[in-house]
Amino acid sequence: MQKLKERWGVTSNWQVVVILVVFAVTGYSSLIIAKPFLNLIGLPQETTNPWIYRPLRILLIYPIYQVLIVAYGWLFGQFKFFWNFEKKMLKRIGLGFFLKED
Repeated sequence: MQKLKERWGVTSNWQVVVILVVFAVTGYSSLIIAKPFLNLIGLPQETTNPWIYRPLRILLIYPIYQVLIVAYGWLFGQFKFFWNFEKKMLKRIGLGFFLKED
């Protein structure tokens, strides 16, 4: 637990637990939300070729995850940590130009 606290720059074990819970809830929620969204746009799993459906769902999960992680971070009182996490993620994948430089 100490290594995570140092790496993430948090001060308490409780913050580490909350951050881990946010990661778990976000991952599960993004999986759950992607399926109805594909149904909404007319690509139900039952009638769509799996070679099309699965890659589309995976591609859809990523942006949903990025939005939800910041939202859940805010709900759980860890917005600053997750906003910094999100900025670092966007810079690493080459989308840092979306962020306003301070």
